[in-house]
Amino acid sequence: MMSQTLMSQTVLPARSSLVSGSPVKAAAPSRTQGRRSVTVNAAERQLWYPGGEAPKHLDGSLPGDYGFDPLSLASEEKALTWFQQAELVHCRTAMTAVAGIVIPGLLSKIGILPTLPTWTDAGKVWIESHPSFPLGSLLFTQFLFSGWVEGKRWADLYNPGSQGDGSFLGITGGFKPKSNGYPGGPFFDPLGFSRGDSESYFEYQTKEVKNGRLAMLAFLGFFAQYAATGKGPIDNLFDHIANPGQVNFATNGVSLPFIRR
Repeated sequence: MMSQTLMSQTVLPARSSLVSGSPVKAAAPSRTQGRRSVTVNAAERQLWYPGGEAPKHLDGSLPGDYGFDPLSLASEEKALTWFQQAELVHCRTAMTAVAGIVIPGLLSKIGILPTLPTWTDAGKVWIESHPSFPLGSLLFTQFLFSGWVEGKRWADLYNPGSQGDGSFLGITGGFKPKSNGYPGGPFFDPLGFSRGDSESYFEYQTKEVKNGRLAMLAFLGFFAQYAATGKGPIDNLFDHIANPGQVNFATNGVSLPFIRR
């Protein structure tokens, strides 16, 4: 009698779920600050190549990990950490750049700030209109401050948490990271998104990587568009909307060079 009861409690729910068409899902694995504490079941993972097999060093514990490393460049742990942090920096830089291209282009196109230059001419226009700030001085200042910040990031990469000790003018205590590459605190996380539960935190990290990868592809597309048309993405978009049949990638004379308008 007892064995039948146990069987009915374990087998029947699974059977009813199969009959209803909804598979039984395993409980979501818990996640820690940087990497999840357990690996994701291979059957449940979303991979960049459906039906493929992820490399052993990509176990799904990193944000945005879809098992993509066909050349096994990150098979060593140090290399994996380096590439993951490098991608984060490139993602954030690309998102900032794309916003700096799209928003001014849109404001100029709709007439709110019609005098804004295109992204390809913005630096040249600013330098020519501000002769008291020579290009050499601007580059030196940029390299100085960017190098200092990048040096601090490298130090935190090799010694996590070392840059949040308050040693610099007493303000770096607010930079103490929740995990490597995520400084958080009142300066970088004023709304406290990282202070929620670990599931939400991991989801935010994944969304950041996804948007960053999209931004990197978008910037590459902006560069290609300008090389082909001599215009920015907003101008190209409005031209395409106005005449989609004649203004598209097949008619710019570059993307498909054997097709001429």
